[in-house]
Amino acid sequence: MTRRALLASLLATPLASAFASPRAGAEAQPAAWPDRPIRMVVPFAAGTTTDILGRIAAAAISKGLGQPVVVDNRTGAGGTVGTAAVAQAAPDGYTLLCGTSGTMATNPLIMPGIPYDPVKGFVPIVSFSRTPVVLAVRPALGVASLAELLAMACKRSVSVGTAGTGTTGHLTTALIELRTGVPLTHAPYRDGARAVTDLLNGTLDSMVYHPLGFLPHIRSGALRPLATTGEKRHFLLPEVPTLVESGLAGAIVEGWWGVFAPAGTPAPVVHRVNALVNASLADPATKAELERQGMETMGGTPEQLAAYLQAEIARQKEVVEAAKITAD
Repeated sequence: MTRRALLASLLATPLASAFASPRAGAEAQPAAWPDRPIRMVVPFAAGTTTDILGRIAAAAISKGLGQPVVVDNRTGAGGTVGTAAVAQAAPDGYTLLCGTSGTMATNPLIMPGIPYDPVKGFVPIVSFSRTPVVLAVRPALGVASLAELLAMACKRSVSVGTAGTGTTGHLTTALIELRTGVPLTHAPYRDGARAVTDLLNGTLDSMVYHPLGFLPHIRSGALRPLATTGEKRHFLLPEVPTLVESGLAGAIVEGWWGVFAPAGTPAPVVHRVNALVNASLADPATKAELERQGMETMGGTPEQLAAYLQAEIARQKEVVEAAKITAD
């Protein structure tokens, strides 16, 4: 069938049929989608990075559709409560998820019996943003590079603080140990800000955390960044080498965010939301706001997000299994 003939057939199809849900028992979608507010589930608390990013995405979708996109902060169990709620929601275009590297890749690997499948339970819509994390120390520790920190760890115990088990900081610590064979003492905190305080006062030797959490202290000279964990150097810290540049082949750990919907959500909905988010990410104002948050914009097709998710699960699985990381 030619593209013109295909378009004609789609235009001739009643909208209610075109948007009908393929999931058994789900309500058929109204003819004029959307005809009511849409829910964007953010599986973390208000004011968190995920909440900020989810609200930016929600505003872009709302503006393009002419309907409110209401952020629903559904918290609990490291993001699994809200994520599971979306997996179980009707695939009618009225429920979206601001998914994260933790909820979509890490948690399913470290939490046995998790109530959703990150691949089968969702349809990827669009990648939103990503950021590496930073390994930093106090200058008083007396090390100026990752190599020097590892040399110290060969002589005595070196503590590495993180914002918790299964976080990008934890995965980074485990990956450094895996690639170098040098033992490090992981110190997980429930609150990343508290860990930063302990790093500054000398309770911790080092810490892995997101760039914005460290930036004021790096600029003041209170902390010294040793390495970042992305594919390339972070734009806020261009003088700081990556782990790969520091000699750890394949050592890439990034936090990332994307928009997902329940499996079975109609393709026209997916493509419409994808186009709106991509248009927003191309807007200089959105790009500037994300950069202010320390984030790199992503974007792309649903297929690209699906492939990215699969690659992230495989990458993290290697580290999780080798380091025997569990949420217990």
